[in-house]
Amino acid sequence: MSPTRRTFLSTAALTVVAGTARARSAPPPDPETRAAGQAACLVDTTLCVGCRKCEEACNRANGLPRPAVPFSDPAPLRAPRRPDADAFTVVNEFIGPPSQDQLHRRSTTVKIQCMHCLEPACVSACIVGALTRADHGAVVYDPSICIGCRYCMVACPFGVPAYEYDRAVAPRVRKCELCTGHGPDGGPDPACARACPMEAIVFGTRGDLLDLARARIESRPERYLEQVYGEHEVGGTAWMYLVGRPPSEIGLLDMPTKAPPRTTEAIQHGIFNYGAAPLALYGGLGAAMWWVRRRERLAARSAGAAAPGDDAPPAGGEA
Repeated sequence: MSPTRRTFLSTAALTVVAGTARARSAPPPDPETRAAGQAACLVDTTLCVGCRKCEEACNRANGLPRPAVPFSDPAPLRAPRRPDADAFTVVNEFIGPPSQDQLHRRSTTVKIQCMHCLEPACVSACIVGALTRADHGAVVYDPSICIGCRYCMVACPFGVPAYEYDRAVAPRVRKCELCTGHGPDGGPDPACARACPMEAIVFGTRGDLLDLARARIESRPERYLEQVYGEHEVGGTAWMYLVGRPPSEIGLLDMPTKAPPRTTEAIQHGIFNYGAAPLALYGGLGAAMWWVRRRERLAARSAGAAAPGDDAPPAGGEA
């Protein structure tokens, strides 16, 4: 091979290796950055009046059973509720005004549903891929894949996924899917946002909604806390809230900023990297087999040593 060709091939190889190293070392985009153009909703808790129109719209859009108490009745607001298999969203009432400039209101009403986390713990926990985070940002569910393990219910930090325990054949995990498939392009188009008469729910892209939330906070500092709940909680969520009082007072859980899968997947990868778990398993089985066989050999030797001194007569001998 000529020096020129050898030099060219060496240079090309070094270039490829360097490029590969740079690609591997480049950190992946931050989930919040990736989610800026994805579907999201902003709930302004200072505008919600507890009319339950969002509950009714969700019920109709998803073909859920009609509740025993009609949606026009505000009585259910007063008892804390969680989403379940027959109600993907619920509104709860909390005594106290929504903000310092709304002291004339006796209570705050807050809508809750699946938060559609940017790094969903339910998706990470699902062992068959029945739960996935779609390109548009919604966490969606495929019942044809689900095996009913319900790991997603355990993993969800908000306790949202609900199981159809009363369904004998092919029970499903049920939750809000952001009305995916209802939009003109097959994407999300949440019925609750369209139905809200106070425009307390705004649907759009996450980046635009964060800009809107910050603009409202800046223009009405007497009304809002300087916090957008869901911007950073558990790594960020697609449902976000503007609040005029501490979130923990109105049913919004205190959450760390780190997404749960960052911890659980790191542990899993640490265990299974380099075949550590299989090696430990087979090593343990091998040790158990060695110990059992050793005991058998020792027992056989003991039996052989005791045989010459056995006082029993040989078979067929005289008594």
